[in-house]
Amino acid sequence: MSKRARLWRTTAGLAALAVGAGAVPATAAGVRPGWAVAVVDQASRRVLVVQSADELMAYRGPDRQPVVWSWSADTAGDLDDLDPHRSWGAPDEAKSRVRDGRRYLLVTASGGLAAVVDTATGATAWATDTGEHANPHSAELLPDGNVAVAASTGGWVRLYAASLGPRTTAHAEYRLPGAHGVHWDGRAGLLWALGDDTLTALRVGGTAAAPLLGVERAVPLPEPGGHDLSPVLAEPGRLWVSTGEHLWRFDPTADRFTRIRLGGEEAERDIKSVGDEPGTGRLLTTAPDHAGPCTWCTSVLTLHRPDGSRSLPGTHLYKARWWTSWGIGR
Repeated sequence: MSKRARLWRTTAGLAALAVGAGAVPATAAGVRPGWAVAVVDQASRRVLVVQSADELMAYRGPDRQPVVWSWSADTAGDLDDLDPHRSWGAPDEAKSRVRDGRRYLLVTASGGLAAVVDTATGATAWATDTGEHANPHSAELLPDGNVAVAASTGGWVRLYAASLGPRTTAHAEYRLPGAHGVHWDGRAGLLWALGDDTLTALRVGGTAAAPLLGVERAVPLPEPGGHDLSPVLAEPGRLWVSTGEHLWRFDPTADRFTRIRLGGEEAERDIKSVGDEPGTGRLLTTAPDHAGPCTWCTSVLTLHRPDGSRSLPGTHLYKARWWTSWGIGR
């Protein structure tokens, strides 16, 4: 963390942050236009949508709580058949995607669950249990309604024919050691997949009911340990890539990685998630703070350019994403 970073802590614990046990429609819960932040909290086993970066920086609570919406598989009654007590263990992804004018939350959990949730209703549009040893780490929604999932321990990227129904398990598979991230680039018509050592562009073929995956090209990472993959919103077509030691921006037109410096090696190491705020370009990252029982988690959201941080005491945060209106057709 930069020496210039400011750290404001609330005296309220996680219990005070709750907005209720189940999911409340995002529109009814007060998620205003603008760029809120979705975080994956493994302590409460919930996805929490919190206020914008500026509001978080100004927050001095505990009278004004930052959580405005939450969701958990534990309280989603339509997921009981997928054993969320196990499959929702250690949730590790939360993405906002817009398709056909509707916003969806994409989630995965190390316990095996992958799901797409309609944020207007809280209903599950599609979900599957990939198994307790697959360790899914990210998911992506495609324009036809199908869903890509990356599983690190399983060592694969799957494209599920989710457009066929809410429990469809039919899929195409591409083997990728350490698969951690997937992102759909609608401009190029490519599904990008991040593994331990490569960033791979996959071409989607077949039909929505019977999809196929083929390799367009595979680009070696500048160093091992690929972890997070997300779009650079300020430069459409480019990608953020985090590895074990550094943060990179990838230009697919030249297959070139450029190292992004955040003010010190400490700030660049072991980044679990990264993204730029639409309009401002401000970066949001999460990385383990080694301050609690979870060695891969943190309770701090870190912002860069300008620098700042926000602590949510009692949380075990894994990833944080800007709650943007990213459309999967892009």
